[in-house]
Amino acid sequence: MDWGTELWDQFEVLERHTQWGLDLLDRYVKFVKERTEVEQAYAKQLRNLVKKYLPKRPAKDDPESKFSQQRSFVQILQEVNDFAGQRELVAENLGVRVCLELAKYSQEMKQERKTHFQEGRRAQQQLENGFKQLENSKRKFERDCREAEKAAQTAERLDQDINATKADVEKAKQQAHLRSHMAEESKNEYAAQLQRFNRDQAHFYFSQMPQILDKLQDMDERRATHLGAGYGLLSETELQVVPIIAKCLEGMKVAAEAVDAKNDSQVLIELHKSGFARPGDVEFEDFSQPMNRVPSDSSLGTPSDGRPELRGQGRSGRAKRWPFGKKNKPRPLSLSPLGGPLPSALPNGPPSPRPGLDPLAILSEISKSVKPRLASFRSLRGSRGTVVTEDFSHLPPEQQRKRLQQQLEERNRELQKEVDQREALKKMKDVYEKTPQMGDPASLEPQITETLNNIERLKSDVQKYEAWLAEAESRVLSNRGRGDSLGRHTRPPDPPASAPPPDSGSNNNGSQDNKESSEEPPSEEGHDAPIYTEFDEDFEEEPTSPIGHCVAIYHFEGCSEGTISMAEGENLSLMEEDKGDGWTRVRRKQGGEGYVPTSYLRVTLN
Repeated sequence: MDWGTELWDQFEVLERHTQWGLDLLDRYVKFVKERTEVEQAYAKQLRNLVKKYLPKRPAKDDPESKFSQQRSFVQILQEVNDFAGQRELVAENLGVRVCLELAKYSQEMKQERKTHFQEGRRAQQQLENGFKQLENSKRKFERDCREAEKAAQTAERLDQDINATKADVEKAKQQAHLRSHMAEESKNEYAAQLQRFNRDQAHFYFSQMPQILDKLQDMDERRATHLGAGYGLLSETELQVVPIIAKCLEGMKVAAEAVDAKNDSQVLIELHKSGFARPGDVEFEDFSQPMNRVPSDSSLGTPSDGRPELRGQGRSGRAKRWPFGKKNKPRPLSLSPLGGPLPSALPNGPPSPRPGLDPLAILSEISKSVKPRLASFRSLRGSRGTVVTEDFSHLPPEQQRKRLQQQLEERNRELQKEVDQREALKKMKDVYEKTPQMGDPASLEPQITETLNNIERLKSDVQKYEAWLAEAESRVLSNRGRGDSLGRHTRPPDPPASAPPPDSGSNNNGSQDNKESSEEPPSEEGHDAPIYTEFDEDFEEEPTSPIGHCVAIYHFEGCSEGTISMAEGENLSLMEEDKGDGWTRVRRKQGGEGYVPTSYLRVTLN
């Protein structure tokens, strides 16, 4: 069934239908165009979101990248970024394959439709013109017939009238004959025009117009076919990216399954393990005995091992056994594995006491070389600005050992690279000597000399780092041994991973204790305390007003030197903010001041 046969009389209906079809095509093109804009905006927002949450530092410089949780999160962000790329690809394909092609095809259809309807209207106009000519010839034939009949009646009336002259009768007969002849001609013209119109009308309805309508039908069907193909491109474009999107989703699933809580805990230990030994028991200080000036086993400053020990009067009883060694203490001079003296914990501190002197004489001698009071306690602790040393002595023992191990491995790799380069230069020099036309052997001498200098420098660095590493390992072993001897004590709660680093004096003291173990038996007192105390009265900070207040979120037992205990929910005065080491100085309402973990507090500044 076709339009030319079934819809021969519905030309206006077909005109409206074909216009509706082209409008639908344009609406779909507009829909797809807006869809591409939505996809592009979605992809852009996803990329901005990924950029916002991606780590700013490179993975090799970011310690958080060592945790499986962080790596999985970064992988998920990368998969989301790839997903955004697929949305951009969908928008691009829709814009090119649907919007552009269908818009171009719509313009072609509009032009073709215009041509067909112009042809149809022209045929209709021709048919209407023929019908008008037919009507004109018909009216003329009708008019001529009436006039011929009237002229014949007039001639017959004059012929019967006895008063009419012969001339009048003859004239009336001639007029009737003329009108009759004109009517006959009009009749013939009308018959010919009618025959012509019928032929044209048959051609219009049975040949010309059906062809035009069939062309319109073919055009509309082709338009509908292309529109259906455009509908299919919408889903086809999506299906093309489905496999890659599925891979992105599978990558997210793999990233989720890659989270390893146990491994992350081990990584945290490797990153922040300090290597310090746990603090021992707090010594009992007996203030009930009077001070004796005669040195004896029970006198002030004379511990059981015979070494003098000075303790100030009026002490608060706070044990100075801070495991992370923030306060510098004067210590005896010790030698490093390289044969040189270790740096003093306090460069301008008091000299070591001379053996054989009375404790009070030692006190008098030290008081001459020590200022009565430092400017602030923070200056003694390094003003929170730790000086980075080449041997990493500013780090805790375990971290120092790891950093030294890394530096040693890096130096060995560089050394091997320089050795390989030296061998390559030697071979090239031999080739130049055997074949002078390839090059001048003397031109390689500067490179060979530079390589040899680099090798010597790297060998020296390797020896230096090996010595420092041996010292650090001995310090770690010493701390582990001390921790094993104190294993019977209850383990205090672990401080945060970023606890304050130890001073170099405590590290050097530990290494000296290991070296002197062959001369005198080590004891817990010998490892954990110097020959004499550091006179904390002189090193305490001036009393200051609180800078805020805080509330304890968790219970904390201050078992270590410099710390203070607090109960959950207790209100404390904030004396000093966290300087980046994970500890905050607070003061209790009942009295007492010390450091607690920052993560255990909810802080409010004044």
